[in-house]
Amino acid sequence: QVQLVESGGGLVQPGGSLRLSCAASGSIFSRAYMGWYRQAPGKQRELVASISDGITNYAGSVQGRFTISRDNAKNTMFLQMNSLKPEDTAVYYCNYKKIPYNYWGQGTQVTVSS
Repeated sequence: QVQLVESGGGLVQPGGSLRLSCAASGSIFSRAYMGWYRQAPGKQRELVASISDGITNYAGSVQGRFTISRDNAKNTMFLQMNSLKPEDTAVYYCNYKKIPYNYWGQGTQVTVSS
């Protein structure tokens, strides 16, 4: 069993920055897939960024602005978000996958508005 707890969301002005954290507990494998997803009102959940065995992947809309990282010693994943735009407003979810398991956190709200 794996538990994921996100934190770090909030309200920020356009152009600002936020850093999200995902604290994982339970049977965590350091090389397993972890990712950040987001879901805006009325839209489907989408992948923002992922990291697996040290390899990172980003959605085109956040490439160059967001950075995903992972502290395996602390079982924590981060998402540094810079140059935030109103269209980044969404609930952000942490995800951990290791076949056949797929776990989600409860989500943290990010609102980008002036």
